[in-house]
Amino acid sequence: MTRPRIHLVAGARPNFMKIAPIVRALQADGRLDWKIVHTGQHYDRDMNDVFFEELGIPAPDVRLGCGGGTHAEQTGRIMQAYEQLCAAEKPAACLVVGDVNSTLACSIVAKKAGIPVAHVEAGLRSGDMSMPEEINRLVTDAISDWFFVTEPSGMQHLLHEGKPAEIVFDVGHVMVDNVLYQADKLAHIDTSGFETDAPKRAALAKAGRYVVVTLHRPSNVDSVESLSRVAEVLRAVGAESPIVFPVHPRTRGNLEKHGIDLGPNVTLMGPQAYMSFLHLWKDAALVLTDSGGLQEETTALGVPCVTMRENTERPVTVDEGSNVLAGTEPAKVIAASLDVLRGGGKRGRRPALWDGKAAERIVAILAERLHA
Repeated sequence: MTRPRIHLVAGARPNFMKIAPIVRALQADGRLDWKIVHTGQHYDRDMNDVFFEELGIPAPDVRLGCGGGTHAEQTGRIMQAYEQLCAAEKPAACLVVGDVNSTLACSIVAKKAGIPVAHVEAGLRSGDMSMPEEINRLVTDAISDWFFVTEPSGMQHLLHEGKPAEIVFDVGHVMVDNVLYQADKLAHIDTSGFETDAPKRAALAKAGRYVVVTLHRPSNVDSVESLSRVAEVLRAVGAESPIVFPVHPRTRGNLEKHGIDLGPNVTLMGPQAYMSFLHLWKDAALVLTDSGGLQEETTALGVPCVTMRENTERPVTVDEGSNVLAGTEPAKVIAASLDVLRGGGKRGRRPALWDGKAAERIVAILAERLHA
């Protein structure tokens, strides 16, 4: 019997964290053929063979090499390249994850080619149309054929938007599948070679605890005003606990250009590979972030998290998990952070179906429908 082939589309490093559990589930299930399609939306020199070995998956079968540029340039290049691939291969389905430009571009191409689209992490909404990700989510969900949701809000949004209940599936979260898989691997390997190991040990030796900071959204790091707010927060939190801050080169450049002082208790380092970063944040007393994915991963491992944003498309991390949505006013972020460090805060619980088996459920549903 011929196995239907599906394309697994990924464009940026976090996408591969979501694709990886699906690949492992496809390998175990055996009913579907598949190809990993890397659009090249983000070119990452560290995305080498070791990176894919860490994830337990093979390197991409197809690299479209579409690179950077403006949102329109990038989306257009990906659409052109993926259209050629679809015409040549005619896959039985296209599976997209998350909310990056590759998700949007490939879902449009597939849909126009008559190829069913499966959206993993469907239905998330921040309500903030200034976020490119929100536009990508809305457009992708407007045309997808199967919706795999991670939390109750996703189900509610999609049903409210008129999607038939029989094509919306509450399956859990592949990002949680991945973090549980990687945390288990981490427990059985030597971590002393990770760049994060030394600052982690130094902070524990000095204070018995540490805070991990990761901020990357333009609203937090692209202007002198926003960076000054961040600095106010980090100086106050740093007075209570050592801080380790893997910082993007652009953000570091802005700090230097504007002469912004984060205080004496902040250790800056470069962006980290997945396992090195997991080794750092999984044992933190607090994670202070504006990342969507990290809100979920901290909830999965029960690590207290304070989110420096005015909104979140992942409300289950606040309603049930370990996340506090603090806004961007320094006084509120400081208060939420110090509450955790002084013994308050919350650990929450892992939401239902965040059990490491979301990918198995997705593959079972797709196999059933594609063989029907």
